[in-house]
Amino acid sequence: MTSRRQARRAALFALYKWDLTGTLELEPDADEYTRATVEAVSTDAARLDERITACAEGWTADRLGVVERNVLRIAIHELESGAAPVEVAIDEAVTLAKRYASEDAGRLVNGILGRVARERAA
Repeated sequence: MTSRRQARRAALFALYKWDLTGTLELEPDADEYTRATVEAVSTDAARLDERITACAEGWTADRLGVVERNVLRIAIHELESGAAPVEVAIDEAVTLAKRYASEDAGRLVNGILGRVARERAA
């Protein structure tokens, strides 16, 4: 059984590759959560990017690094779908950004998702 953390990581890798190549490929043994997340995010990427741009002061989604953009897409999808509690979605996204991008990316992701969460709560 794959943990949610592993599923998010697998989704990030698939979406990263898709963002760079335009080809959506999943590992044959990808679990259902990974598959559903990748499908939802890739289908809704343009709207998710608009949301990122609206919540990122001075940045547009297309100016972000590929890792950061896809971490944010996954987290916003989880927040909007209720797939994970707010704190979990943000913490997991920050962890992925720090691990696969940089400490600064973690802070950027935290700030953007904090704004998304505040807007959703309002």
